Amino acid sequence: MQIIAQIFIALVAAEHLAILYIEMFAWETTGKKVFKTLPPELFKPTRSLAANQGLYNGFLAAGLLWSLFIPDPAWQQRIALFFLGCVIVAGIYGALSASKKIFFIQALPALLGFLLVYLSR
Repeated sequence: MQIIAQIFIALVAAEHLAILYIEMFAWETTGKKVFKTLPPELFKPTRSLAANQGLYNGFLAAGLLWSLFIPDPAWQQRIALFFLGCVIVAGIYGALSASKKIFFIQALPALLGFLLVYLSR
């Protein structure tokens, strides 16, 4: 169960690294393909806002990846649960404020990872 939990942690981290890339470095190209609800003329003026969001996604990914390398099992679990919890909250907020799809893309994988980490104690 612990290996499956770590795979979920890595997948959620990879997803947030991909979001970081899109929001920080490919906002006006790939971002237009991913965030279709935003009118095309808004991508250029919102570039710095998106980059800021991308940076926060990078911090979430960094915390999740860090948790995979903590040698103490109790601390590894605590750090993973904290960062997965942050992703869950952000995903729920995004689903309520922007698009319900965000729940399934971000919050649900993190929620499954959270449960797996919690149950693997």
